[in-house]
Amino acid sequence: MTLAIDLPETPAEPSPAPLSDLVARDAREFGVYARTGGWAFGLMVARSVRPGGQSADGTPKVPAKEFAELAGCSPDRVMRYYKAWDRAADDGLVPHFEELAPGQEVELPDAEVWLTYYVSRSSAGSDRGTAITAAAEAEGIRPTKALEVAENPTALRAAILADPSTARAALLDRIKEDPDLQIELARDVVRTDDLKKAVATESRSADRIGYVRQIAESGQIKTPAGQTLDAPAELRQEAERHLSLLDELDDDEDAGEWASDAYDTMKNLVVETVEADPELRVQERRTKFYSSLQRATKVFEELTFDDLDPQEFYEDDMVQQLEELQQAIGSCITALRGARGTAPEAGQGV
Repeated sequence: MTLAIDLPETPAEPSPAPLSDLVARDAREFGVYARTGGWAFGLMVARSVRPGGQSADGTPKVPAKEFAELAGCSPDRVMRYYKAWDRAADDGLVPHFEELAPGQEVELPDAEVWLTYYVSRSSAGSDRGTAITAAAEAEGIRPTKALEVAENPTALRAAILADPSTARAALLDRIKEDPDLQIELARDVVRTDDLKKAVATESRSADRIGYVRQIAESGQIKTPAGQTLDAPAELRQEAERHLSLLDELDDDEDAGEWASDAYDTMKNLVVETVEADPELRVQERRTKFYSSLQRATKVFEELTFDDLDPQEFYEDDMVQQLEELQQAIGSCITALRGARGTAPEAGQGV
């Protein structure tokens, strides 16, 4: 007896739906763009837009403005493609506009090359944009990135606030190369009280660090009276210790307090060094006295009545001060003359 077994029917493979012409067109256009990038759109502009100044007679091409209206975009965008194609044509990569007709196909360069000629920012055509583009190319970055940041001050400010060290380094490089910018920035600083105070504070710290560094590196000290002397070994070692601490500070640490401490310490040590040596102490006071005498002489030489009538500005206290000054000078002269009479002969000890 034969058993009949009902097997389930295997569903037939569904037949593929007919390919949409719209999908096929999108795929073809996507493939063209994937291979050529912006060159495909550049070709559309190059073969359809009439170069400026060319007569409409004998050509089906249209002006950029009309092409933009048909495309539903701005004339600026069309002209950016136009200018990119023009630059590439000058370099011999693509045919010139006059050699192309609407609908004509040509072999296009690689997609990567397009960005060398196309700048998507309208500001690129300005002097400022040209300078930014050149600087970006020199740094090895895409001009579009630099132009985008330059056109958006808010984004630029956010980048600076987020990474002050990078902004500071870039600004310093720029300032060093541009004397005019140095002057303008200096003017901006002196017009802003907070910045002016900050600069004065940093300048003072730098001077104090320089004072310590000079002692550590040269091994010499300058006394309060202005004498330059060889620094004792202990004093120089102390300067080197403070300088080492200052050099080890991180960039974000405030060096002002450290600089003040190092400066005050070294100044006190210099004074102690002078006071500890009797001969040096006398020489210091002699130098200080002579320096003061020179300054006083220079000031007094300016007290003349040239082209002036004393009666016009006479005051009793003027005469009184001059008389007191005369007495002080007389006392100094008397003391020095007396010291000359008791001073040891040359070659003798004190």
